[in-house]
Amino acid sequence: MKIGIPLETKTLEGRVGLIPYACELLIKDGHQLLVEHNAGLLSGYDDDSFRRIGATIVDRETLFGDARLIIKVKEPQTAEIPLLRADHLLFCFLHLAALPALQQQLLDIGCTAIGFETVISDGFLPILAPMSNIAGQLAIQNGATLLHHTNGGRGVLLGGLGGAERGRVLVLGVGNAGGNATRLAAAFGAQITVMDINAHRLDYWHQQADNITAEYPYPEAILQQIAVADLVIGAVLIPGTSAPKIITDEMVQAMQPGSVLVDIAVDQGGCSETTHPTDYSAPTYRKHGVTHFTVNNMPGAVPRTASQALSAAIIPFARQLADGSWRNQSSPLVQGINVEYGELKLIDNRRL
Repeated sequence: MKIGIPLETKTLEGRVGLIPYACELLIKDGHQLLVEHNAGLLSGYDDDSFRRIGATIVDRETLFGDARLIIKVKEPQTAEIPLLRADHLLFCFLHLAALPALQQQLLDIGCTAIGFETVISDGFLPILAPMSNIAGQLAIQNGATLLHHTNGGRGVLLGGLGGAERGRVLVLGVGNAGGNATRLAAAFGAQITVMDINAHRLDYWHQQADNITAEYPYPEAILQQIAVADLVIGAVLIPGTSAPKIITDEMVQAMQPGSVLVDIAVDQGGCSETTHPTDYSAPTYRKHGVTHFTVNNMPGAVPRTASQALSAAIIPFARQLADGSWRNQSSPLVQGINVEYGELKLIDNRRL
């Protein structure tokens, strides 16, 4: 099969669909790899690194024209839509619950599109998970910096020190993203409250460190904690559907001036009523005196790390897609189909 790895065109997106080592495995399987010029450059992989393993460097029109399987990172951008065909098999992040216009475009094209974020194996999200792990760490790194007075923040150091109080962090949802955010914030020495509807997660995090408190996310409890938090991390996820708006506008109004809200759930529409997506060219905005960081491709800021982790997660599924065995042998891929032949296959986390 001819497999295409295009250059990502989303604003300041530096990741690449597959790094050269992963491409080499597909070439050894007998497939032809077409890589768009400079597709891996921002991840630290130049064209020669792909040529050395046997890939062919092409322009965008040739790639989409010749390849059958398209493996990329982010959802198709405006300039890529006219290049997609009904016989394309598209494998990438889609997040169609938050992008109804793109959903309709893919339906009109008639291609088969499998979302990374809807590939589920034994209740685990094997492709989304590493990107969520990165996003959780970046949420704390960016949030801590945005709390600096020089960036319009409250002037709080998350870990505090002798003679000064610790910063307060509220994490809503402690799956992969929220869990990694909690782990890093705890290492910083912040005072952390985590909230989740999963009792096992609450029990786990309660036992991890003395500076972590675990509570159930009753609306009144969220309001009480959000009012005293310096940094709020929204990391609520329901795979394949829009994130629930558990942070209301009223709650954001109750936050302290100069505090920070990082909504990792922005890819699925966000878990705050005050969230709207941004990109790395203008990552923040202020609402009710609160700095919002709502970039919808957060791992794109660390493309080398993210591309390596993403390739390791993708390659087992990419090999199944390429050899054609996936429809009979890979339930996670079949269940991950979002649209196919002009029909919607997944809506609100349900098969149609």
